[in-house]
Amino acid sequence: MGNFKEDIARVEAFVFDVDGVMTDGYITPTPDGDFIRRYYAKDGYAIAYAIREGYKICIISGGRGDMLRRRMEMLGVQRMYLNCMDKIAAINEFIAENNLNAENVIYMGDDIPDLECMRIVGIPVCPADACMEVIEASRYVSEYDGGRGAVRDIIEQVLRAHNKWAKNTKGVLGVPSR
Repeated sequence: MGNFKEDIARVEAFVFDVDGVMTDGYITPTPDGDFIRRYYAKDGYAIAYAIREGYKICIISGGRGDMLRRRMEMLGVQRMYLNCMDKIAAINEFIAENNLNAENVIYMGDDIPDLECMRIVGIPVCPADACMEVIEASRYVSEYDGGRGAVRDIIEQVLRAHNKWAKNTKGVLGVPSR
């Protein structure tokens, strides 16, 4: 573990929790057992952009629901562990499947269930409104809250370190806008 800016220049993959990281943490149950979540469009764009640039993105969440899965699929996320009660097994599987060096993986979490995963990656990070234990375990605390730009913040920093940010101006699906 060296200088943060040098370390993010080696990042190969991002792993994100959902509720409290990609959302503001509020959920509204629906009668059919799903949940309505609020996502920040700029976070979504950054995820889709990173995927187009060749970065691996994984979602590990205790959250569940068809709307959550569809949102991630719309962004191009292919590896998701939803309704996950064993986050450490999930992240270890993702790292092994992709032959990644854990030191070159970012994990962004916001609460106590994320701590184990944060301890095995090289670059644990969190939103500004994460719980104190997660803030203390993080190498970087975004100035943005969960669901309000924290995801975009860390993705943008990594892509800037690789000189890949704002080089591809195609839309979320890789299609130029008209």
